[in-house]
Amino acid sequence: MKVQEVILRAMAKKITWWQAAEIIGISDRSMRRWRERYEEFGYDGLLDRRRGKPSPKRVAVATVEQVLGLYRDKYFDLNVRHFHEKLGEEHGIKLSYTWVKKALQGAGLVQRSKKRGVHRKRRERRPLPGMLLHIDGSQHRWFQDERYYDLIVILDDATNEIYYAQLVEEESTLTVMAALREVIERQGLFCALYSDRGSHFWLTPKAGGKVDPHRLTQVGRALKELGIQMIPAYSPQARGRSERNFGTWQGRLPQELRLRGIKTLAAANEFLGQQYVAEFNRRFQVPAKQRGTAFLPRNIRDLDLIFALQWERKVNQDNTVNVQKLTLQIEPVRWRATLAGCTVLVHQHLDGTFTITYGPHRLGHYDAEGQTLQPNNPPARRAVEKTLGGKVKKPTFPPSLEIPQRTRDSHFPTAPTAAG
Repeated sequence: MKVQEVILRAMAKKITWWQAAEIIGISDRSMRRWRERYEEFGYDGLLDRRRGKPSPKRVAVATVEQVLGLYRDKYFDLNVRHFHEKLGEEHGIKLSYTWVKKALQGAGLVQRSKKRGVHRKRRERRPLPGMLLHIDGSQHRWFQDERYYDLIVILDDATNEIYYAQLVEEESTLTVMAALREVIERQGLFCALYSDRGSHFWLTPKAGGKVDPHRLTQVGRALKELGIQMIPAYSPQARGRSERNFGTWQGRLPQELRLRGIKTLAAANEFLGQQYVAEFNRRFQVPAKQRGTAFLPRNIRDLDLIFALQWERKVNQDNTVNVQKLTLQIEPVRWRATLAGCTVLVHQHLDGTFTITYGPHRLGHYDAEGQTLQPNNPPARRAVEKTLGGKVKKPTFPPSLEIPQRTRDSHFPTAPTAAG
């Protein structure tokens, strides 16, 4: 351990001054002289005296103790970058990031980072927003207790802009569909989606092997209907941009929730949507290489059926459909006497309700218990007048202009008149 690190640990009250003297190998008297010089010339007066005078850029002793005390007592779980921002914004302490990092590391309050691995070439960003979006979930103890939640984030490859960030109980098909639908409603259709090989994105016949692009999941089917390309990632390094992004989230969001006293999922998501996502984008969003956007508008009404779980079912003889242990009754339709034997499509929406469709026709809408919400009863037919031959009488003239029927025009012979 270096002498500077021992002194910093004593300043941070991790060890006592006489313990520092024992570690360095000097007497208590020498340590008292060092401490006096430290109090007179500041932190830099302890580190280097070769020039014979203290540095004009030395940091005051009170400032050093304040920085170490703040991190030790209040910001103990923040990363160095986050803590450096808090020093400037909340406490008005203007120190360089490098100085703060070395001071915290020397005091033993922050671990030194590991050496970098093999050299990898960073993939170039897409030039326009909307060309490639990343989606991923991170399981973490976001409230710094025993509870684990998944944070689902969708970000743009071109700008690092966060379009969606929500905490959920568990990442699943429904939560992923809800995230993608919200992004499409607000931003529009994008070109491609980059994701891991989770079971709600891809079907992988062999564990750890390649995905099957022909057997689509519910998410894959929805994106195919919208014309969005899906790209699987085969390693964490391939998802480096989203992995680094989650490292930033894990190093900042739990601490922000703690400082604001947020302990519930609903309050955390409200904080994310109303404040923190905008702040996150303000700090980490980068400009795109080219002007413009690759997003396209989309009819929102179509998203109700696209972002829903879908199953094919055969209609029973009594015009019912069985799905999810429920029996859905199909109401009569005007364009067919019965739908028995037909193959229909059952949609379970994100809110738990059901819709049955047959081609372009919607046959019914049902609640989560299978009860009809909007009966699809055919409208009553208008009564028409028919003649004796069964043909419908079609008036061609207004009644006032019709020629009255005379006796000679009748098809039946007239009865003879009685003699007068």
